[in-house]
Amino acid sequence: MTLKDSFNRDINYVRIAVTDRCNLRCFYCMPEQGIVYEPKVHLLSYEEIIRLLTILGQLGFTKVRFTGGEPFLRNDFTQLIEKTAALNFFESIHITSNGTLIQNHIPLLKKLGITKLNLSLDTLNEERFKKITRRNDFSKVWETLHLLINENFRIKVNTVVMSGINTEDILPMAELALKYPINIRFIEEMPFNGGAKENHKIFSSKEIFSILKEQYPDLKVLSGKHGDTATEYTAVHFKGKIGIIPAFSRTFCTTCNRLRITANGEIKTCLYDGGVFSMRDFLRSGATDLEVKEKFIELVRLKPKDGFEAEKFTTKSIIRKESMSSIGG
Repeated sequence: MTLKDSFNRDINYVRIAVTDRCNLRCFYCMPEQGIVYEPKVHLLSYEEIIRLLTILGQLGFTKVRFTGGEPFLRNDFTQLIEKTAALNFFESIHITSNGTLIQNHIPLLKKLGITKLNLSLDTLNEERFKKITRRNDFSKVWETLHLLINENFRIKVNTVVMSGINTEDILPMAELALKYPINIRFIEEMPFNGGAKENHKIFSSKEIFSILKEQYPDLKVLSGKHGDTATEYTAVHFKGKIGIIPAFSRTFCTTCNRLRITANGEIKTCLYDGGVFSMRDFLRSGATDLEVKEKFIELVRLKPKDGFEAEKFTTKSIIRKESMSSIGG
């Protein structure tokens, strides 16, 4: 079976934030002092995550992405991905990471067949990296990227484009797709910054494309599939691809196929809603598997048409106070 929402979209992809903790302090995600982390008891336990994944697998979910925070900061994360692979429900298991803690886990990831990784990297300039992340870990991330390429991982590099900060990095980042078989994805900045700053100019997907098109006139769009958030492009001699994700413009909502589960077990049927249901509290109240399954079906049916509709039922102050670290990257 495959769940469908009220707009006849297939919903078969879940993103789970396994922790709200992160060892970087990217200023577009959180203030310099960080966010107030949830106490451990407030987070979904290992057993609760596996239970939810089992139920979602029975409902026809075929893709799961583990995010954070930084997922490799969670002590039982490797056991979690081993157990998830053993469930045999998910055709693809993905991880989004900042790349600082992966190196020692590469052999296990290969053994489990988890070779699809998203790596966050917003600049190739070491000083700018330090300014953006407030940490001096560029060389570690850069080394990790090349290790993963050499080990034939399928890498997507996520670059958040920020007006006045790293727009000059667009072309150097794009050149990586020319040199390596990886996907460089430029993402419109979103307002989920943990209260780090107020609204400001968003560098739009159209502006990003204009810069890329001027440099690569033969850039051509590639056909996509249901659920894609990025419009992908390639050009002559490219070994990889370029993607642009209009995360703020929200022009991809018509084929959205996902649910999000935050680190504290809140269900988000859209990135821009304020959280619609505490699955953690429902589990801990004694809900049966059948009741959890029925609740997921109900929540999928309530999924909004797009991010703009979802935002109507929350407030901008809530959005600004949320951090991508706790929402799930």
